Amino acid sequence: MRHVALLRGINVGGNNKINMKELQKVFEEAGMENVKTYINSGNIIFSSSHPSSKELAAILEGAILENFNLEIRVLVYSLEQYEKIAQAIPPHWTNGDEMKSDVLFLWEEIDRESLVEEVGTKHDIDQLFYVPGALLWAVDRQLVTRSGMMKLAGSALYKRMTVRNVNTARKIYELMKEE
Repeated sequence: MRHVALLRGINVGGNNKINMKELQKVFEEAGMENVKTYINSGNIIFSSSHPSSKELAAILEGAILENFNLEIRVLVYSLEQYEKIAQAIPPHWTNGDEMKSDVLFLWEEIDRESLVEEVGTKHDIDQLFYVPGALLWAVDRQLVTRSGMMKLAGSALYKRMTVRNVNTARKIYELMKEE
């Protein structure tokens, strides 16, 4: 079964540096197969016969701790789970000069639809909606600094999610389908 592991907070601002080739090897040593990394921000696509995403995350967090001495949270989605998120991204959303669009992947303890209201978006500026496992957010690039989502960074909620822009999220989905 194809999966993706999304690592939170690696190679950001010079912190929690992990080489992707070394990380690939650690995943392979932990029993994952057909391991591919995508960009330097902790996106690892792999195959495993293990059915539980939660248990796979625990295995991988342990392997990262053992090999890199870093406590990194790992979120794992099966292809089926990830596909529902990727297909919910509105096709016209982009991450570029005119629009900022992100997927905020959620750990189980905060994965709920009411999060849309809890994060404090500004309905006249932000587009935000829930799909199981993620929040999808878009804003006009010129209005980013006025977005209600700016308050989210550094909050307790923010520490229980990992963010990828929609371009990265779509590419991960394409890579997952390749095997």
